[in-house]
Amino acid sequence: MGYYWPIMVADAIDYARKCKACQVHADFIHQPSEFLHLTVASWPFEAWGMDIIGPITPPSSRGHRFILAITDYFSKWAKVVPLAEVKTSNVISFLKHHVIYHFGLPRRIMHNNGP
Repeated sequence: MGYYWPIMVADAIDYARKCKACQVHADFIHQPSEFLHLTVASWPFEAWGMDIIGPITPPSSRGHRFILAITDYFSKWAKVVPLAEVKTSNVISFLKHHVIYHFGLPRRIMHNNGP
């Protein structure tokens, strides 16, 4: 490497700056960077994290293609159910029957599936 390494890096940067495709498809960061914030739960079942996994192929023998998972941030206890399709009614039913009716109304539910 030695002497040629800085020259190769400079050439690569120069090429990328002049390449139209590189500029169009570049990985843009639209928000300024900041420190990560810890998710702290003071007591069990106060805060939950929810995620939908899928589509999974091939589907199960019963036609399930998705997995709905929810995790308590305090105890790390998790509950999962298979879903054939992701519908608002399925998610609400899951939350009612497997979270709220068993542990009460949570203070927070965090998810990353949508706006």
